[in-house]
Amino acid sequence: DARKVDLLFSQRLAVTSIHPQSRPWYREPWPWIIMAPPAAAVAAGMAMLWLAIMSYDGLVTDDYYKQGLAINKTLRRDDRASELSYRARVQLSEDSSRVRVFFDGAQNASLPTVLQLRLAHPTRAGRDQVAVLHAYAPGQYAAELVPPEAGRWRATIEDMDGTWRLAQTWHLPQDRAIEFETSSPDRKQ
Repeated sequence: DARKVDLLFSQRLAVTSIHPQSRPWYREPWPWIIMAPPAAAVAAGMAMLWLAIMSYDGLVTDDYYKQGLAINKTLRRDDRASELSYRARVQLSEDSSRVRVFFDGAQNASLPTVLQLRLAHPTRAGRDQVAVLHAYAPGQYAAELVPPEAGRWRATIEDMDGTWRLAQTWHLPQDRAIEFETSSPDRKQ
């Protein structure tokens, strides 16, 4: 009988040394290591969903085909400004509430009495604004402006009929004044 007890005890000891007492699953590291990447993906997905719902990109348009066709008209307007040798210097007041434009063209080109300055934000269409510039002296124009926030803006000067335009990228508030040339570096020749 003692022999059987010793044999049984030694077998039990061998089994417990091969299979130690198991801990609950949540105290083991491997389930957490395996669950971490899917949990991180779910958290990142929720963050992206929140960003998509809370922000408006303003880049998608319903009439993208028409806008694609309008590129040729826009290029013709740039070419027309080049033919007339138009150039301009735009200055923003210290408080950014007033803009002055010094405008010049070829000797035979007549200067308009009213110009339009369009400031377009590259990603937020709701921040775009248009200022109507009135001449207060020959070749000098001014208008009131809602102070644009800091960042990169697309500035366009054009006549009220839309027959020509000058376009330039404006970095505010670093550039208080910018030059518009008909051979703008933004335009690919």
